[in-house]
Amino acid sequence: MAEAATIHVDIVSAEGELFAGEASEVIAPASQGDVGILPRHAPLLSLLKPGEVRVRTPDGEEHHFFVGGGALEVQPTRVTVLADTALRARDIDEAAALAAKQRAEEALKDRAGHITLAEAQAELARAIAQLKVIQRLRKLRG
Repeated sequence: MAEAATIHVDIVSAEGELFAGEASEVIAPASQGDVGILPRHAPLLSLLKPGEVRVRTPDGEEHHFFVGGGALEVQPTRVTVLADTALRARDIDEAAALAAKQRAEEALKDRAGHITLAEAQAELARAIAQLKVIQRLRKLRG
C-alpha cells in the first residue's frame, strides 16, 4: 500500500514558530518568482521576497502566511522558511498596511525625510505584499 506523500514544513521568524507540520504542497515567494514545492522536491536554497506562503495539508486545508522576506531551504522531505518577519495572513492589520504604504510612498516622493530610498522601497514592497495577501484571502472566502 502506498504511503501518502508529504513534506515537513517549518515556518519560523524572530518572533517564534508559526507553523510546523506535514504538507502536501507549499508555495513560497522566492526571490526570482513563486515556487511550488511538493514532496521529494530537489534541494533548493533561495531568498524570499515579501509575500504569501501557502501550505496545503494532506487533508486539503490551506494555511496562509505573510513573510516580509527571509530565506527558504528545501530538502526532499523538509521545507524550512526562515522569515525576517512573519504572521498568519488572517492577523494582518489592513489599516496598518495601508498607512505603511502611504508613508513609504510619501518618503519616496519627498526624499527629504529620515528614511533612505532603500528603506522606503522595502517598506512599500512589504505593505503592498500584505495588501495583496488580504485581497487574495477575501477572494477565497467569497
